[in-house]
Amino acid sequence: MSLDIRRLDASQPDFVTQLDALLAWESVSDAQVQATVTGILAEVKHRGDAAVVEYSNRFDHVHAISMAELELGQERLQQALQGLPEEQRQALTTAADRVRRYHEQQKQESWDYREADGTLLGQKVTPMDRVGIYVPGGKAAYPSSVLMNAIPAHVAGVQEIIMVVPTPGGELNELVLAAAAVAGVSRVFTIGGAQAVAALAYGTETVPPVDKIVGPGNIYVATAKRQVFGTVGIDMIAGPSEILVVCDGDTDPDWIAMDLFSQAEHDEDAQAILISPDADFLDRVHSSIERLLPDMQRHEIIRTSLLERAALIHVSDLDEACRVTNRIAPEHLELSVADPQALLPHIRHAGAIFMGRHTSEALGDYCAGPNHVLPTSGTARFSSPLGVYDFQKRSSLIMCSPEGASELGKTASILARGEQLEAHARSAEYRILGDD
Repeated sequence: MSLDIRRLDASQPDFVTQLDALLAWESVSDAQVQATVTGILAEVKHRGDAAVVEYSNRFDHVHAISMAELELGQERLQQALQGLPEEQRQALTTAADRVRRYHEQQKQESWDYREADGTLLGQKVTPMDRVGIYVPGGKAAYPSSVLMNAIPAHVAGVQEIIMVVPTPGGELNELVLAAAAVAGVSRVFTIGGAQAVAALAYGTETVPPVDKIVGPGNIYVATAKRQVFGTVGIDMIAGPSEILVVCDGDTDPDWIAMDLFSQAEHDEDAQAILISPDADFLDRVHSSIERLLPDMQRHEIIRTSLLERAALIHVSDLDEACRVTNRIAPEHLELSVADPQALLPHIRHAGAIFMGRHTSEALGDYCAGPNHVLPTSGTARFSSPLGVYDFQKRSSLIMCSPEGASELGKTASILARGEQLEAHARSAEYRILGDD
């Protein structure tokens, strides 16, 4: 059966309109979801543990009586780690080591300098005290999410990392628990949904309130994160997974087809786009897609994603490919070309850039080292991957010498009086040398 994937041509006069329509994604939840989440947040804020237990029993079909039944101790995490097959345990620790080593390069240190008159200026970098990570659970379990969210926090120096993970029907995923052990998670609660976000944001009798919540979740989790922002920090409101491949036409088309599948298999709303100046290559990749798809385990999800949101885009050359890429601002960008570093200066907006024919996006999802929590839906124009810097705060340092305070006071006085803020002006003026 032929798969009618959308074809676009950058030379067409309505290309930009077609592209914008392809990229359009409404991440805001509907009124009913918002109302449901608002109610859950209010209940957890006012009734604490009791509300969390009630919602967990209702939505996750567990049979807990108290929060004590919904917390897993460190010994349970270690049990999961030790119980893994050796091959899985080794892969998990290898990935964790690589992620940790990469993020150690991001750690920012405090700094300061002195001016000629002795005034000290600088910045004090401090880790957050406690953060919460949300991890999908049950059959949709992602141990890689544990590593990518917890390890940067650990490297930043966060003292307490609280993980929440739903367990529908009481189903625990041993690999997720093992990842928590490897990543240095402090406490694990088997709760999910908006009630877990509320518990982290407001705190309950058992769950301590955190400073920031990170990690992916469904529309209820995303809506809850949006609503508690301000009480706590959040990482981002993530949309569906995306991949954009720029190829010069010389990569094996089967490789490219599978790279597109790697994101399309996440869910039906995921987006996979291929850009090439070689129209025949686009045809060859299309043929590979049709041949390979029937054997894929998640072929129905992939098919729907490709039909609804994928595109094969023809451009005049690689320069135009870069211009289209910057307009899309993709979450994942593969530069599957002969000289990817030559294109790099032209790429302004992308969450993660995978360079060369042998660098599949899948490596970044698990073990390359950089974080796989990335900006989606065009937000790479102003956002960055999750990193150590997301778990550190910066405080400005100012310590004036008498001479420095005197000179700065003169400038501050003029500006303050220009704003008609007398107390500001007089506060500065008291420090001007020679004045009472």
